[in-house]
Amino acid sequence: MTAKYDLLQIHVIIRKKRRSLFGALHRLNLHVTSLLFPSDANQRTANEGRLRKDRVAFFGMASLAAAATISVVSSATAGEQIFDELRFGASASVQSGHSREDGVFPEITALFDPFGYDTAVGWQQQLLHPRVHLGTSIGTSGEATQFFTGFTWTVDFNERLFAEAGFGGVIHTGDLEGDDDGPELGCRVLFHEYLGAGYRFNAHWNVMAQIAHSSHANLCDGPNDGMTRAGLQIGYKF
Repeated sequence: MTAKYDLLQIHVIIRKKRRSLFGALHRLNLHVTSLLFPSDANQRTANEGRLRKDRVAFFGMASLAAAATISVVSSATAGEQIFDELRFGASASVQSGHSREDGVFPEITALFDPFGYDTAVGWQQQLLHPRVHLGTSIGTSGEATQFFTGFTWTVDFNERLFAEAGFGGVIHTGDLEGDDDGPELGCRVLFHEYLGAGYRFNAHWNVMAQIAHSSHANLCDGPNDGMTRAGLQIGYKF
């Protein structure tokens, strides 16, 4: 009787978490749609082809993030933690000329482990068990804010030193085209990749230097200045 009651409780919790997650994704979708569909009819018509490609890319990334997050939430109800690692840091633009971004960009990244990275032994298994990242890089001084998600591959050299690479997509609030200083990005949804090297102080705390780049790889219309930022991240692994 007790076992059946516990299973019923877990089932109810999972359903509530999923409704909450889908509600959050729906609100995010409404916000992004407002960005993708400007109120000016002429601008909307001129950008129709590019926005169609952006929407397809966005819904693909949203589906990926939703599937991974639902998997993590479901496992958390069975007694596991939701986050595998949280990172906090800041970055700055390393571009030059008119495409350089001003200010500092505070950053927050959450990493999830739905594929069993923590149980991987050796760099070969670590490459086969990526984690999922979800984060933001917050624009200051009027520059672009990024919301990104994707896969993270972490390889240990020893107990202290590690290297990392990530690949996915990003939604941003920057300029698509314009005469102002700052990068002209062409599309609202871009590819996002990063490389990093880090040091672990102990089983929980680490620091990582990273460089991240976002652009559309000339797969959609418009300019492609991209955004390249480098900085430091302080991580706490649960």
